[in-house]
Amino acid sequence: MWDCITDFFVYETTKSVVVKSWTIGIINRLAQLLIITYFVGWVFLYEKAYQVRDTSIESSVMTKVKGFGEYNNRIMDTADYVTPTQGASVFCIITKLITTEKQTQGRCPETDKKSICIHDANCTESKPASNGLLTGRCVEFNSSKKTCEIKGWCPAEIDDVQQDPMMEVENFTIFIKNSIRFPRFNFTKGNFLPSINSSYMKKCKFDFQRNMYCPIFKVGDVIRFAQQNFTTLADKGGVIGIKIAWLCDLDKADDECKPTYSFTRLDAMSEKSSVSPGYNFRYAKYFKMENGTEYRTLLKAYAIRFDVLVNGDAGQFNMIPTLINMVAAFTSVGVGTVLCDIILLHFLKGADLYKARKFEEVSDSTIEESYSLYRSRDHSQLSIKPDEKFSTDSGAFSMGQYS
Repeated sequence: MWDCITDFFVYETTKSVVVKSWTIGIINRLAQLLIITYFVGWVFLYEKAYQVRDTSIESSVMTKVKGFGEYNNRIMDTADYVTPTQGASVFCIITKLITTEKQTQGRCPETDKKSICIHDANCTESKPASNGLLTGRCVEFNSSKKTCEIKGWCPAEIDDVQQDPMMEVENFTIFIKNSIRFPRFNFTKGNFLPSINSSYMKKCKFDFQRNMYCPIFKVGDVIRFAQQNFTTLADKGGVIGIKIAWLCDLDKADDECKPTYSFTRLDAMSEKSSVSPGYNFRYAKYFKMENGTEYRTLLKAYAIRFDVLVNGDAGQFNMIPTLINMVAAFTSVGVGTVLCDIILLHFLKGADLYKARKFEEVSDSTIEESYSLYRSRDHSQLSIKPDEKFSTDSGAFSMGQYS
């Protein structure tokens, strides 16, 4: 117990040992150079660690689609093929429609192949239906088969009809107006740069070489930039992401803060699935007959959905992160010393000599004996080994490394 107490009440202080060795000296300076290069090159210049950052971007997106197409001998405009109509950041361009006209409330045979039956016992309530509620009856669908009867909108939808997509969609254009704000710096910006005017807007289309900041995008180009095939996408539908990134260094002029556009397919897993490939949805248009009976036209729409995604990261000089990272840099330089100590203590010739010089235990009894010896020799200097040099002004030992 006494040994534990005495071991606890100890004090350690640094002892300087100068090692004159080319090997360890080069390793030490290389380690320090690498650490300094890392902090200067990566931390300060590339990562800009001297800045305080704001990633909580506030964004507003408005969109508008333009173009005319022909589908089933009808001319389609924006009101026909774009949904929702508000011009939000998420919108769909319909490429293909399967229409079921003049549906009214009533009873009719189910059209789903899973509802084929022989007698009423096959049409129990436990059997799911696709287009309405089962009545429990097995009725004639046509001269060759029977299906379960449903109660709902009749006639039931037949959605396996093959239709060709509206290919003119490829030449439609998407106009995107984006405004952003970084609340921490109260900095606002829009994707209309000072160089953009009305005459430029009439003729520009976005591309990565000449018109990187044009806010008008051709649908075919967007799909190509996302590395997708337009014909396949128009036939099955899908989800395309238009990403706008605002990476701004607010230590520079405001005009240097510009948007960067990128494009990707967001439903890549749906594309690979055979169960539910692509993207589609249903909606209906409701009407009334002269006698007041309500009927509707049901439409199953295959569409390309566009999601405009905005993200941002702004930075500006601030003294606090600058000081924190400078202290971290200066502290990390000492890692070179730790590395050199490990090499000296375990790998280089003369490691035992270095251990003997670096670690020395001094107790109260040792101090008293040394002090008594010092007094008895008329304040003469303590003896040292011939190959050691002792500096009285710094307390550092110099130890040479020889082969």
